[in-house]
Amino acid sequence: MRLSYDADTEAFRAELRAWIEANRPAPDEMTGEPRQSSAHLPTWARAWQRRLFDAGWLVPGWPPELGGRNATPVQQMVYFEEFAQVDLARSYSPQGLGIVVPSIIDYGDDEQRERFALPTLRGEITWCVGMSEPNAGSDLAGLSTRAEDEGDHFLVNGQKVWTSGAHHADWCWCFVRTDPTVPKHAGISVLIIDMKTAGITCRPLPELTDPDYADFNEVFFTDVVVPKQNLVGELNRGWPMAVGSLQHERGMIWIMNYVGVSAGLESLRKLADEPALGGGRIGDDPRFRDDFARLYIDAEAIKFLGYKGFARFARGENPPEHTILKLFGSEVERRLNQVGMEAMGPRAIDVSMDVGGARYRDGAWAYRYLRSFAHTIAGGTSEIQRNIIAERVLGLPRR
Repeated sequence: MRLSYDADTEAFRAELRAWIEANRPAPDEMTGEPRQSSAHLPTWARAWQRRLFDAGWLVPGWPPELGGRNATPVQQMVYFEEFAQVDLARSYSPQGLGIVVPSIIDYGDDEQRERFALPTLRGEITWCVGMSEPNAGSDLAGLSTRAEDEGDHFLVNGQKVWTSGAHHADWCWCFVRTDPTVPKHAGISVLIIDMKTAGITCRPLPELTDPDYADFNEVFFTDVVVPKQNLVGELNRGWPMAVGSLQHERGMIWIMNYVGVSAGLESLRKLADEPALGGGRIGDDPRFRDDFARLYIDAEAIKFLGYKGFARFARGENPPEHTILKLFGSEVERRLNQVGMEAMGPRAIDVSMDVGGARYRDGAWAYRYLRSFAHTIAGGTSEIQRNIIAERVLGLPRR
């Protein structure tokens, strides 16, 4: 077992570090124009993503024309390690980069790749993903949003929910039912829908954790006209794309969890030096030290299991590690924030406190703890992930 990198890989790391240091957005840029949802790209975020794309640092494992530099799988892992350390995202429109673009590259035609994939990579357009519905959340195949063939266009009617960033997104990667007469997995298609089309209504769902940041939406489609050329792949062959999109999403969520847990551990380490409510340091409490040790071990497990899954994914396999990591990573993040919040006591909601990086500033221990419950739902609930692991990984019988 080799737990160190070769000289070429370390040279790759050094080049990346130097480039980030020279090109990253200034802190006053990021705070001066805050994001309002996961599909809202402020001017600085668009410029940052375009710089990454032009320099080949946006998706390093892809070819240069797609914002990469043909990096090896090991170099890509180093890339994610470094971004985890700088508390900085590659893209502040994660649905587009992490889910939609890989799916368009896999399933779209040349015109769709040119029209949608490249502008997304350059930070010019943003996306939401129309999957979940009121009666088809965990059971995606049970969706009922209809798209009827009207000759030169489809007419879409129905509702989506929990649609992140829909009210700011330019386009929707939308799963619709195009044949209700066949088994449910067989009658689904994927449409690219312009969110400015007449008949679309977005209703943001207010969030307890942040009144200025509303991400989830209800989205209603009423006689929405979608051109035929916006059908992705073959009619009624959308289920493989749903599976592929979910795999891309879970891979994206693993990266986000890894980055979040790494940043959280560093903030917990700094928190250890803060004064405890009963005197002394927070880090003097043996319970805090035990919790930190457990979380450190869990974070290492996330990292190395992710490496294994990424290597299998790069070989064209469908790794079960991504499902395991989706479950494990979101649960670890929730426990990490609970430890920080309990250690701070009432100060966890003190907006004057600064306990680490940008993710853990302004009373953010309580904020992150409350927010972490959403991460156990997004991309597939923890309950569903446990069922998938039990049945498809462990081979246990269905109950």
